[in-house]
Order: sequence, then C-alpha cells, then structure tokens
Amino acid sequence: MASQATGHRPGPPPFTTTAVMSQARDENFPVASRVLPRALRPHLLAIYGFARLVDDIGDEAEGDRLALLDWAEAELGLAAAGEATHPVFVALTPTIVRFGLPLQPFRDLIAANRQDQLVTRYATFDELVGYCRLSAAPVGRLVLMVLGHATADRLALSDRVCVGLQLVEHLQDVAEDAAAGRVYLPVEDLTTFGCPTEDLVAPEHRAALRDTIAHEVRRARDLLADGAPLAASLPGRARLTVAAFSAGGAAALDAIEWASYDVVGHRCRPTAFGLARRWLGVLVRGRKGPK
Repeated sequence: MASQATGHRPGPPPFTTTAVMSQARDENFPVASRVLPRALRPHLLAIYGFARLVDDIGDEAEGDRLALLDWAEAELGLAAAGEATHPVFVALTPTIVRFGLPLQPFRDLIAANRQDQLVTRYATFDELVGYCRLSAAPVGRLVLMVLGHATADRLALSDRVCVGLQLVEHLQDVAEDAAAGRVYLPVEDLTTFGCPTEDLVAPEHRAALRDTIAHEVRRARDLLADGAPLAASLPGRARLTVAAFSAGGAAALDAIEWASYDVVGHRCRPTAFGLARRWLGVLVRGRKGPK
C-alpha cells in the first residue's frame, strides 16, 4: 500500500550508513557469517544493510514513515539501474547485478514495514505467519540466491526456518513491542490462555503470558526443525552457515525456556555455549536434504 502523502518527494531517513551496517553486524542472527567465503560477505551485508535500514524506517523514523518507505522502494528501483544515491542502496547495486536478484523479496521487506504502520494485532497464528513471510522469509531467499543454492525445495524449507526465527525475535521482544503498541502474539492464543491483549505485560497477567509464550515456543521449534534438512542439502560452508541460523533460533528458545518463559522479567538471549551446542546438534541431526 503506497503512502498517500503529497508534496515534495521525501529525502532519505536520518540513519547513517555506519550505524545501519553496525547494527547489521551485531544482530542475533547475522547473515554475513564468518564461515562464508570472504568474497560473498560484502554482498550478504549489503542485503542485510538494506533490511536493517527498512526496519529502522518502519520502527524509528520520525514523520511520515509510509512516505519514507515509498522513498526506499523508489531508491531500490534506482539501485537496480545503478542510479541510487543513498550509500546503503549504492552498496546493493553490485549484489543485485552480479547475482541477478529479483526485486520482489526486497519489496516484500518494505511491504512488511508498511504493514507495521497499519496493523498492530494478529488474530490468528496463520495471520502472524503471513506477516513473517513478508518480514523474514525474503532474507533467507536472497541468501540462498547469493549462495547459488536456491532450489524450490530449499526455498520452501528456508521460508519455514525464517518464519521460525522471526517468531523467536517476537517472543524475545514482547515487552518492547507492547510498549510501542504492537502485539506479535496471536490474539486467539492470548485469549485461550487468559491473557488480555491490552496490558498483557502487567504483573497480574504474567502467568497467563508465560503459558502463551510456552505455546508459541513449541510452534517456533517445529518451524526451526527444518533447518537440519535444509543445512544437510547444502555443501561446505553454506551448510555451516544455514545450520548456524537455525541453531541461533533454537538456542534463543532454550534461553526462554530456562527463564520459565518469563520474557518480560528476563533478557532471554542465547549463550555462546548454548549456540555452539545447538549448532552441532543441527549438523548431526541433518539428514540428506532436497536438491
């Protein structure tokens, strides 16, 4: 949905390239893993820098965010033509050109942030998954394209893993999202466990919220389980990288479980040991995957 803003075309948002790329490198699930060949890392960071910038616009920009997202989509088109002006999009041009990347995954990420300006509640789990397919799955698809392993079966598995990773982030950030007026837990599940959608982080609702979180953790684990066959289908360093993504999500879910699902009272982040243990587990469990 395009912004209805009129007047002059908005300029770039006030986020510096250095800050955006620093965030990209520091995220829980960094795309440009150090196990990948050095030549691919700048391309993956370019993709992730784009995703980070668009998220920053959708979450933090002052003023007309829809208009700024329109600006981002226009700049994306310029990047594909080699005519972008913003440094994040200038860095994206060689990646789009070298790998022949379609623009739809990038547009889907923009669409997810447009949706964030308009939708703050999701009635069902299926509705939430639909949002995650816009906000997270495109990144996995682009990564597989850069790696040169984007078969139909792998893309399907990647979509599930990325949705699982997005759900993990939503579970970790329940309190932060609620403070911003957003709830990324299905309303039907909150109702089932007796947790009101409004004021869900209040102390008197903490037990009901923990029950809801435990339910969503089980669902996220089921999605992340596809990381093992996906990794097993890939060669060499690509296998290690994809296994690390899935392992990062599983380790974060472990941290939530160890906190007795109290994501409001605890900062549920995976430990280095927990991540390494899960990474090895994904690699060991991986069976012959799709081609």
